Amino acid sequence: MAKAIAVANETNQNPGIQRFKGTPARLRSFLHDVRSEMRKVITPTRDEVQTTTIVVIVTVFIFAAYFWLVDSIIGRGIEMLLKKLSTTH
Repeated sequence: MAKAIAVANETNQNPGIQRFKGTPARLRSFLHDVRSEMRKVITPTRDEVQTTTIVVIVTVFIFAAYFWLVDSIIGRGIEMLLKKLSTTH
């Protein structure tokens, strides 16, 4: 009985040791999970990659044109406002 209490106290005092002892099992489980998830990965075909790339490039140019237009409009508006405010004084 006293030996069981001593062993119980020893494991309570060193939770790091218990965690260290469980590391190989956790690592094995983790690697098993990684392997099973990697089996689910599908590599895209060449056509899918080309299509996605074209979509991204076109979208970037559309957004660039949109932001250039908005920036120009706001910039001209501010210039006109500053010109009008500077001529009234």
